[in-house]
Amino acid sequence: MVTSEFVKKREAALAVGLSPHTLKKYRQTGVLVEAIHYQRIGSRTVLYNLPLLLDRIRNWNDEQAHQRAVETYLHSLPSNQPKRGRKAG
Repeated sequence: MVTSEFVKKREAALAVGLSPHTLKKYRQTGVLVEAIHYQRIGSRTVLYNLPLLLDRIRNWNDEQAHQRAVETYLHSLPSNQPKRGRKAG
């Protein structure tokens, strides 16, 4: 079985110990940020970034620590890597 970085709401809720309704409330109030903590696929499907969701819960009262995790994640994305064959500058 392949473990995905992105999971559906029920798996995300079980992993962090919250209800799917609470996750929805956090999305709607801005506690969870689209394209960081979750991604919409179509009009009905929401996939959660499980590593960042878990980090958000672990660092609930330490926004700086969570922000470092977000920056590390964003930096690791293939779209943020230097292009092959191009020189910097």
